[in-house]
Amino acid sequence: MAYDEGLAHRLGESLGDLPDLNTKKMFGSLVFLWRGNMLVGVLGSDLIARVGPEAQADALAQPGARVFDFTGRPMNGWVAVDGEAVAEDESLEGWIARCREFVEALPPK
Repeated sequence: MAYDEGLAHRLGESLGDLPDLNTKKMFGSLVFLWRGNMLVGVLGSDLIARVGPEAQADALAQPGARVFDFTGRPMNGWVAVDGEAVAEDESLEGWIARCREFVEALPPK
């Protein structure tokens, strides 16, 4: 499955000022790693967002969000967000902020 290059570009633009930011292609997706920890990614036309276990229920209540179960098992602390739900920059920035809040508290890898 190819990933949405437009969404990937928008993520890269939004995250470009973060130090120690890297990208990695994994399983047909593109993920952004911050200080070695996965932060966000693009799978197909969806945003994959690492919000953390404590914030997952609130994240799932947001428009376009659903359980992320890429492997057939739900991934704790992650949600998938329909690409249409992050079509506006303000919405995408909100998801990025959620993810940064969680990943910022993790130790670098």
